[in-house]
Amino acid sequence: MYTIFAILIIITSILLVLVVLVQNPKGGGLSSSFGGSGNQIMGAKKTTDFLEKATWTLAIALISLSLLSNFAIPRNNLDDVQEIKAQEQIDEVVIPNLPSNPVE
Repeated sequence: MYTIFAILIIITSILLVLVVLVQNPKGGGLSSSFGGSGNQIMGAKKTTDFLEKATWTLAIALISLSLLSNFAIPRNNLDDVQEIKAQEQIDEVVIPNLPSNPVE
């Protein structure tokens, strides 16, 4: 499940980058290459409106997928008893058994 979210996030990110790169803040982007601003060409309405809506949609989708992927992250649920036993085994190996009453 997490892999599906990761793939969708990558695809959304790439599309968002491409849509943002197509836009030009000075009005010379994709919309100007189709004949200027506000004109209707071959039945297509304003290209800038489409690009703006696509940007917002992809940004919202990216944020939503990122938040939803948090629930799909695989987590190892070890019992507390197993964790304590594992820690005790590590402590026994790292710290040798010391005498309880040191010699003075």
